Amino acid sequence: MAIPTLLCFFLFFSMTLSSSLHPKNFTVELIHRDSPLSPLYNPLNTVTDRLNAAFLRSISRSHRFNQKSSQTDLQSGLIGADGEFFMSITIGTPPIKVFAIADTGSDLTWVQCKPCQQCYKENGPIFEKKKSSTYKNEPCDSRHCQALSTNERGCDESLNVCKYRYSYGDQSFSKGDVATETISIDSASGSLVSFPGTVFGCGYNNGGTFDETGSGIIGLGGGHLSLISQLGSSISKKFSYCLSHKSSTINGTSVINLGTNSIPSGLSKDSGVISTPLVDKEPQTYYYLTLEAISVGKTKIPYTGNSYYPNDGKTLSETSGNIIIDSGTTLTLLDSGFFDRFGAAVEESVTGAKRVSDPQGLLSHCFKSGNAEIGLPEITVHFTRADVKLSPINAFVKVREDMVCLSMIPTTEVAIYGNFAQMDFLVGYDLEKRTVSFQNMDCSASL
Repeated sequence: MAIPTLLCFFLFFSMTLSSSLHPKNFTVELIHRDSPLSPLYNPLNTVTDRLNAAFLRSISRSHRFNQKSSQTDLQSGLIGADGEFFMSITIGTPPIKVFAIADTGSDLTWVQCKPCQQCYKENGPIFEKKKSSTYKNEPCDSRHCQALSTNERGCDESLNVCKYRYSYGDQSFSKGDVATETISIDSASGSLVSFPGTVFGCGYNNGGTFDETGSGIIGLGGGHLSLISQLGSSISKKFSYCLSHKSSTINGTSVINLGTNSIPSGLSKDSGVISTPLVDKEPQTYYYLTLEAISVGKTKIPYTGNSYYPNDGKTLSETSGNIIIDSGTTLTLLDSGFFDRFGAAVEESVTGAKRVSDPQGLLSHCFKSGNAEIGLPEITVHFTRADVKLSPINAFVKVREDMVCLSMIPTTEVAIYGNFAQMDFLVGYDLEKRTVSFQNMDCSASL
């Protein structure tokens, strides 16, 4: 049984300035963080080391979805070094290439900018706004400035420059100017395309635990200032990704697609494409789905978790929008009350193995065999109008040669549908129709 060791990816874009022609489709290769092709590849780390690091990041990241917006600085959905993806963008005129954490749980894109008041060490060049002919600060009364929450924005009244400020749960932070710049992307058709006037944060005061590889954060969330929202009509408000469980090997390939052709066509039974509604709720940054039940074999267990509202830290007794789908979280987190019943059903259905404790104390349901093959149950996740059948690689992770663990854990906060559960599915977001679709496929062969 092939069990994934997905931790993180790097998105490598080949970007240069080009004409204003905006093709409708972009396909970008994702390279696993632990692939030999990755700048972060460390041959000294074992598979267990990498898995445990990813699991800890999942737990840490989940806490950031629950921060209250009433605090002085916004508590964003990601700590500095814990992003699951890195992305290379080209910014400015003349263009400079920078790496940044790609985050489906954030909106405003920001990168380190010179002149720095305080910048953390970065391996690549730091963007210098004074050297770019297309850089332009946003005034305090602009609609882009006002799109930030009151906790995110400020104003230098003497210069009429809009300011942003982000703080993260691990005490990392970024502060700087809100501005517009030209960002360029390589399209699937081979034509190079530029997007002038893209709103971003020019961070001149940054610190904490950000990795030296990255220059900041690229927001791929659902809010008005995210890169996805700003590209809007250029990508027909559609994007998808296909994450391969083979991505940790040199031959494994995963992709992200932007544009009209990124969404699976046909929603009939024969096409294998199923679709569930996106639920509109605050904050708009996150992508909310409705989880109705999970089946273990033929046993269907109704989901009893409540909706969670990160802005005020409250839960309400309703089922609509009760889980966030997030490509940046490795594990799936489920309501603790439901998880007790779900875990018991899994334990009863596993054959050829006995229940044991996770040596690292991170996962709650682990199973160890002798020489026998472990029999794992089929797990089906029932979203509204979409029954997603998971393979063993989606629901279980091999932590040792003779031990597998359920890659889902309980939470008392927001539920998250993580990226292990999404691997080898083409997951499509249609932000115009407000749906998320799933189509099972071999993502290593998706290019």
